[in-house]
Amino acid sequence: MVTLALLDPQTNTPQKQWRFENSTTIRVGRAPDNDVVIEDPVVSREHLELRASGGGSWQLISSGSNGTFVNGVLVFLTAIRDGDSIQLARGGPLLKFSDGYQFGAKPPDPPTPALKKPIPRAQREKKGGGRGINVPSKGEPDRLTPGGESDEENPEPPCTHRNNPPGNLFCENCGEPIFVLRTIRQYQVLQTLGQGGMGTTYLACCLPSSGSKPYQVLALKEMNADMTRIPKAQELFEREARVLQTLNHPGIPMFFDYFVADGKKYLAMEAIHGQDLEKRVQGRGPVPVRQAIEWMMQTCEVLDYLHNLSPPLVHRDIKPANLLLRHRDNRVVAIDFGAVKEIGTPLGTRIGAPDYTAPEQNRGEPIPQSDLYGIGATLIFLLTGESPQKFLELKGDGYRFNLDRDPSIPSELRFCIDKATAYSPSLRYQTAALLTRALADCLDS
Repeated sequence: MVTLALLDPQTNTPQKQWRFENSTTIRVGRAPDNDVVIEDPVVSREHLELRASGGGSWQLISSGSNGTFVNGVLVFLTAIRDGDSIQLARGGPLLKFSDGYQFGAKPPDPPTPALKKPIPRAQREKKGGGRGINVPSKGEPDRLTPGGESDEENPEPPCTHRNNPPGNLFCENCGEPIFVLRTIRQYQVLQTLGQGGMGTTYLACCLPSSGSKPYQVLALKEMNADMTRIPKAQELFEREARVLQTLNHPGIPMFFDYFVADGKKYLAMEAIHGQDLEKRVQGRGPVPVRQAIEWMMQTCEVLDYLHNLSPPLVHRDIKPANLLLRHRDNRVVAIDFGAVKEIGTPLGTRIGAPDYTAPEQNRGEPIPQSDLYGIGATLIFLLTGESPQKFLELKGDGYRFNLDRDPSIPSELRFCIDKATAYSPSLRYQTAALLTRALADCLDS
């Protein structure tokens, strides 16, 4: 039996308890269809899931937008044990997990399963070479189990994945994934990274083509089921796969695979370990001027690469949420290439976030200078922490950003943003290289 107790924040005593005798999955969140409903604004509708993983052990998978903390440590996927505390968001409701019959009670230890005696290493090597497939003797029929070992003897007991640090995705003992949400073809899904209107992105892994460990970790994007009935959504999803397959730049995720399984489209690509600039500013506030300039110069490098391809490509969706800050080197990586359009192709659907979209792109006429408009608008958000729309004013032939009321932005940088976001494309910087040079001048001054 599993018991979850909601604790009083002052006395740490249980206010409410939920008991589950035969459940293998327990869902916790604000939505009324959860097994444990916590009505608190910091709790997500589907905040977390507890899953029985065999041998009496449980795994916690967090999907809460405000985070989940086990014993004070932020986690996404971890083993959960008797007596652990689970906090739904920083300062949020606190649950106590117990796998006993009463809250706080320790269940009896399960009987130790009988294990077959391991075969000595020398005998194992003689028979077929260690932990691979055993080679049968001459005249002996080939009888192999699905795991690749003889069905007569199991030379080693299966790994229990115990004693791994919280948050580990792979077992330090055997190298296998500790917990797999589901398997899609050769890809094992480890956790959910994010969900949008078009699709859900998972952190997944697979063995490399050689079939040897370590596993290759990647991002697997799955098209949402309701989008499969919309032709335009299918077109954008397929376009992202097709475009990524042709690109090669350190500021763009590498393409690995594209396939259809069970009627759903999937895109496998490089996993970028980082945080998008929108979440960065929302969590920490405005960015220092020098840092904001450096990040936008890095973004201009990506745009310069796209705009100089043959035919040139326009990203069409440059905004903070589509710019990931990679943790390992603090560099910007551009994502979401579903909106990319080749210059010279027929006019298409209006795509882009209103705060960051150039006037001509709103008319369905994107050009390279439209992406540079997105750079200027993104700079406003990074420096102020506010939506660029807050600074829009009607001036002459159209709406323009007015940053004169913000003295924290240097005058040289204000001029650069004004020019990048001019209403007429002909008045903007004509290339990403020219905008990069102007931003570098702002650093020097």
